[in-house]
Amino acid sequence: MADVFATVAAGQLRGDEKDGIAQFKGVPYAAPPVGPNRFRPPRPLTPWDGVRDALEYGPSCPQSVQRPPGWSAEDAMSEDCLYLNVWTPGIGAGGGPVMVWIHGGGYSIGSGSWPLYDGASLARRGDAVVVTVNHRLGALGYLYLGELAGEEFATSGNNGNLDLVAVLEWVRDNIGAFGGDPSNVTIFGESGGGAKVSCLLAMPSARGLFHRAAIQSGPGLRVTLPDAATGSARNLLEVLGIDEKNLEELWSLPAERFVSATQEMGPAAGLGGGIGPVLDETVVPMHPGEALRDGTAADVPVLIGCNRDEGAGGLPAELDESGLRERLAAYGNEHVDDILSTYKGLFPEASPVDILSWAITDASMRSGSIRLAEAKLKGTTSPVFMYFFTYEMAGRAGHGYEIAFVFDNVREPIAHPSAARTRLAEQMSDAWLAFARDGEPGHSGLPKWAAYTVPDRATMVFGHEGGTVATDPSAEARELWRRVPAPARPMMMFARPPA
Repeated sequence: MADVFATVAAGQLRGDEKDGIAQFKGVPYAAPPVGPNRFRPPRPLTPWDGVRDALEYGPSCPQSVQRPPGWSAEDAMSEDCLYLNVWTPGIGAGGGPVMVWIHGGGYSIGSGSWPLYDGASLARRGDAVVVTVNHRLGALGYLYLGELAGEEFATSGNNGNLDLVAVLEWVRDNIGAFGGDPSNVTIFGESGGGAKVSCLLAMPSARGLFHRAAIQSGPGLRVTLPDAATGSARNLLEVLGIDEKNLEELWSLPAERFVSATQEMGPAAGLGGGIGPVLDETVVPMHPGEALRDGTAADVPVLIGCNRDEGAGGLPAELDESGLRERLAAYGNEHVDDILSTYKGLFPEASPVDILSWAITDASMRSGSIRLAEAKLKGTTSPVFMYFFTYEMAGRAGHGYEIAFVFDNVREPIAHPSAARTRLAEQMSDAWLAFARDGEPGHSGLPKWAAYTVPDRATMVFGHEGGTVATDPSAEARELWRRVPAPARPMMMFARPPA
């Protein structure tokens, strides 16, 4: 490795270069959100003297160490977590597309430091500048105190997303030093990262800071209403043993206590205690689905899709017809026969576990992606593109399995390579890179990828045969989930891909 240097607004950075790609890790993009900055929007960074080393990842936001299956552990955690990482093929070169990756994990776990998100291969393949980020999570990033602590904390339910705006402002002001074009920025994210991308599309403060958006298995149609967010805040205060009249105690607690407290709020609230972005009239003034329908981000092309087996996490290895009916009853006993007849008609050879996995996926992630895409179509002057990932690893095309292919990281030790995997990774990473360059994901290695429109609903299917084009795939299932309401409690359980 060789030292490389870049100068940003706050000072000079030392990174290193490996195999022709310069990497800068642990670059601060805002002031540490600690002490009096806790629960407040990100503050400007204080410049430093001399050369700052950017050789190691910065710490992740404090979060649960209880990980879903396959999720990476965080090497270091701290409330001082506002750091980003950059991979670039050319310091000082000009005009490369910029791709800013927003990690998954809902709003409570994850970071931009996982090996799966290493941006070197993608940067090398597409002559692009790749950025990954850490930001505030859980109560530290999304605890809504606007109705309990006053106007000063009106944004507290969305500070984690405001951190992402600070990242994009940093990119606008500094990415040219790394060979990136600040007028050609793509945001992309998976799962909770896709939902954060959805929010950014609806946020006035993010407008103009990015120019394309890709949402992978994370359509965020709605955010939390203020009353519900205040209810979650009160629940957290109760667990913490803090009276509403003594909110100043929130600033003296160690950051880790917020993590343990959200876990104590009960499994029904999820890992993050049900705490996430809020419809606060300012930062997120409209639900993302409604905002897109009304023309917000009308000039931003969107790439959206999901995987065939999003709902496979936590399912049994085998299931009989009686067990399948029992589980499908979560959608209402009156709908079970309709669901079964639809999927057995589409897939006569499917096992009960297959039907359950696909039904859960279609009812939530896939129908959500379609609804968000069609909301965008109603208020857009730019195209929408749809994909569907069906490539199986360990028998499933599960939640997060597409990430290694998008990043062209189908290699040891991240994933076991094969000829089919390598070919698909080339097709998918080239598609995401083409989208970042020009706003259209089509390229010479794929069949013609038409924009998504109604009623054609053109969809690129990424499977074992590579990319193929389908028109309104599984239309009967799409129509089914327009008729059948979502259950009160979602049935999806997420797992990360095997190598």
